[in-house]
Amino acid sequence: MLELQNNTLVFSFPEVHPEAKLTIEFQRTLRIPDDGRDYPLPPGLGRFPMTHIDDHRQRVPASWMERGGVLLPMYQSEAMWVNFMPHHPEGRGSAYPFAVKVAAGKINAVSGESWNNDLKKQPEGWFDGPVDYMVIPEQPWLDGYYVDKGRIRQFVAMPLGAGYSAEEQITGKGEFGGAQIIVYPMRGDVFERRFPKQHRRMRSANDTDEMSMLADCCCAQAAPEGAMGLGAGGAMTQEIYEDPYDFTDWAHDRSSRCFVHLVNSLMWRQYTTTEPPQTPPTAREYERSCLPWFDYYNETATTSSGSPILNKVKSVFNLGQEKGEQPLPENEPVDPKNVVGLKKNPNEVRDGDF
Repeated sequence: MLELQNNTLVFSFPEVHPEAKLTIEFQRTLRIPDDGRDYPLPPGLGRFPMTHIDDHRQRVPASWMERGGVLLPMYQSEAMWVNFMPHHPEGRGSAYPFAVKVAAGKINAVSGESWNNDLKKQPEGWFDGPVDYMVIPEQPWLDGYYVDKGRIRQFVAMPLGAGYSAEEQITGKGEFGGAQIIVYPMRGDVFERRFPKQHRRMRSANDTDEMSMLADCCCAQAAPEGAMGLGAGGAMTQEIYEDPYDFTDWAHDRSSRCFVHLVNSLMWRQYTTTEPPQTPPTAREYERSCLPWFDYYNETATTSSGSPILNKVKSVFNLGQEKGEQPLPENEPVDPKNVVGLKKNPNEVRDGDF
């Protein structure tokens, strides 16, 4: 079951396990400079608003109604990141695991391949090869296209049809735009076996939850007015972790997916008759305020390699230079000074040499 709650997508699979719940939100963020440098993780600036597309059936394009899903507003050249918040059952010692695929314009954001509902199994013995899905909670978030090992290019909204999206660069046409997500839960019996309930564990006051179908088109269509795609922005340090579980641990016959339609602020007003959020601050304005950036690391997980397909996608800035355009306003470099290190388990005590 998929629900829209408080501007988040809530995926639940009670038929698999009563604790199989995953919340996904789209966070507004700083657009990091697209200047050839690698930047640390920018902060979240609040959730993007979302609304049921079915609530606006009289205004949105008919093709969008066929795909179902939700609407989300983005300004041109605005950036986003995707936050994964799995449910943490009491006394289990782990959040409920999920396998998640994220695409933009039906181009897989991790592998660069065209959309496919099924999970792609990593070749036997290929421990450093590309994958097409992420494992939650090992993967806490995704900020962009996985272009190289330990490196992404930020998701940046650009008008669909202008040639800047990864979809248009890879397929040669801007047909879908938006973002697409499909979620697979871990099998219930596997979860019980791997994470048996620890009856002696007491829940502390500090414990918290860590916290629609797609339709295929048989022919290409012109992008509706105001539709947005996701281009490749500035480079950022971020790893995609390999699947630590057996491929058969996932409930391959139980999945839920959603099409997230991206629209510019003008069309958001027209479709929903509500106002979009205010424009976010620039990276330079943020840095001047001495606010933190972040560096996440997971010492126990293995990092997968990046996508050679996505590595060939030109960044919005570089493509704009070729076109003789300036698609990214206020793209000046910044020097992040307040970088906060984050690790998977901040309470873990490291064992050293005695």
